Amino acid sequence: MSDTAMTDTVIQLNHVQLEYGKFRALNDISLLVPEGEVLGLLGHNGAGKTTTIKLLLGLLESSAGSVSVFGGDPLDREHAGKIRNNIGYLPENLSFYPQLTGLETLSYFADLKGANKKEKDSLLEEVGLAHAAHRKLKTYSKGMRQRLGLAQALLNQPGLLILDEPTVGLDPVATQDLYLTIDKLKQQGATVILCSHVLSGIEEHIDRAVILAKGCVLADGSLERLRAQTQLPMQIRVKGRIEENGWLKDISDSEIDLQRINGSQYLFTCPISEKVSLLKNIMAEDSVNDLEIHAPSLEAIYQFYNRHASALEKE
Repeated sequence: MSDTAMTDTVIQLNHVQLEYGKFRALNDISLLVPEGEVLGLLGHNGAGKTTTIKLLLGLLESSAGSVSVFGGDPLDREHAGKIRNNIGYLPENLSFYPQLTGLETLSYFADLKGANKKEKDSLLEEVGLAHAAHRKLKTYSKGMRQRLGLAQALLNQPGLLILDEPTVGLDPVATQDLYLTIDKLKQQGATVILCSHVLSGIEEHIDRAVILAKGCVLADGSLERLRAQTQLPMQIRVKGRIEENGWLKDISDSEIDLQRINGSQYLFTCPISEKVSLLKNIMAEDSVNDLEIHAPSLEAIYQFYNRHASALEKE
């Protein structure tokens, strides 16, 4: 690896294992995350996501292998403080002092991180809590506490932001605002680790997905790469009418599945390799007035790898 590549690497895990007695929570995990990447860290409960996060935060020590964040060991006293001050973390389960106000809470975390206290007012505005800054947290809804958690994670403009189920309790508007914030941070060069079970929500915002199961990496790559690996079929929805006596009658002899909907819509499910030829036939039809192309979703990819892993275990 070149020196430039090393400089641009924010996270590096090399053959990491972590054991609790006889239980192995992580098994030979290797991972590189470059600067400015939004990584979706995915997996069922118990897959190893939270354990991986705790390693990055310096809260756990690996049993084998090495962990590097911003070029240093999170457990090394010489580097730990600097590393942690450059990390923003939103845990899945938030816990705040209920008697403090939103502003007092954010000021408290600003002191812990050595952040500029002037940030707190702008952050409360950014997450939509300026109106409730002087209210005690015991009066906050779950969604409001989640917004405050995001604000504390954004203190100090971290170079690495780790978000564990960040949309829990958020309404659709707040959820969209969160993703816009992630997109903005990426443009500014920040690296984001995003853990979520709402795969449809994060699909448009991640650059790469890492799928974990039982402490192992099942898949690692961009959506384009994972779609190519899985060879899952894609869908094309067509509105209009297609001549039944033409090429359509030969569909039954191919790998393409066809569903007719209400006599004026068609749903084609086909291998990616058949996409171009199928589209050429569709576009040659004079009565077709609209079509939608749906590539395999992140959720479909996720389910594919988990089914494949389960099948291997049964063999």
